[in-house]
Amino acid sequence: MNRRPSFSVVIPMFNEEKYVSSVIKGLDSQSFRDFEVIFVDGSSTDRSRQIAHRCGKVIIEPKKNIGAARNTGARAARGDVMLFTNADTMATKGLLKTYHELFRDRGVVAATGPLVPLEKTTAFIRFGYSFASVSLAKLSFATGKPSISGSNFAVRRSAFLKSGGFDESLVTYEDLDLAHRLSRIGRVVYANDAVVATSTRRIVRWGVPKYVMFNAGNVLRYNLYHKAKEHYEPIR
Repeated sequence: MNRRPSFSVVIPMFNEEKYVSSVIKGLDSQSFRDFEVIFVDGSSTDRSRQIAHRCGKVIIEPKKNIGAARNTGARAARGDVMLFTNADTMATKGLLKTYHELFRDRGVVAATGPLVPLEKTTAFIRFGYSFASVSLAKLSFATGKPSISGSNFAVRRSAFLKSGGFDESLVTYEDLDLAHRLSRIGRVVYANDAVVATSTRRIVRWGVPKYVMFNAGNVLRYNLYHKAKEHYEPIR
């Protein structure tokens, strides 16, 4: 009963009753089973917590800051590797198995992989989503400044603690900031087979041009000035 799991899956959540069942479905489908699940709830007012309790532990974190929520989940995690994802994101069947194999290499401290649309959508939105969520990430690795996605990010527990975790002062790109610090500790890699399906609701609401410009501009701003945009419109 007290044996440490190989993985801890940490999921920030706030008013996500529409999506959290898909999250649970993805975790239930995993071919690799040695993991625990920790939801970190930002005081939801819907049925998110009741649904999440079916799958794992739920911790309340009143701060409306995703970096703080992830750090809270990390403190409760027991796994040697932590997988961070979001409450609107469904893991594909082989996700944890892929990461488990990857972390057999002790030189790897963190890894990320592709995001694909969760909902059926148009070809134009799929293109914009792929550009912002996959192409920009791969470009960052090619330039030696790795970018990870908080929706799909695994990290060795020891490296996470050594890095200091997520910077809770950042509203956006707290994941990119952490990736840069982790890259000074060990290898951060991009795994093409580590795929998750995540909601397209933001790109649908914003439109493709705004979505792409926001992400591309924010990457450039962070890399040039070490500052990220301080406003991120909540979309539910």
